[in-house]
Amino acid sequence: MDLEILKKKISSYRTEGGLVKKVSDELLIEILHAWEQWSGPTSGFAQAVGMHRHSIPKLIGKAKRLKREGFPSGDFKEIQVIDPAGQSRLTGCNVIEMSLENGRTLRFGQVDQLVEFLKKAA
Repeated sequence: MDLEILKKKISSYRTEGGLVKKVSDELLIEILHAWEQWSGPTSGFAQAVGMHRHSIPKLIGKAKRLKREGFPSGDFKEIQVIDPAGQSRLTGCNVIEMSLENGRTLRFGQVDQLVEFLKKAA
């Protein structure tokens, strides 16, 4: 991400006194991704995004906690289990279906897959 865009996003959370408060979770994750790409010192990154060098570590810490606790990322990939014959195994009577609130349906061919999904979703 371009640091100028990130700087403008951060400035929208700046109070009249110049403090950055109540930053959204999405922006925290963006800051963390930009920080992970940064190769220079912390003070240089803070200056590039328009913050004080003592303020940026607090935001990065919050972002790391969000990431560790399982903040949903946008890189979801749908997978399908295919038989060697070329037909999907997720049809018929041997399917576990889970209906979500938004009208979507998830189908699992094995109990282990359902349990793994539920662990990650929790």
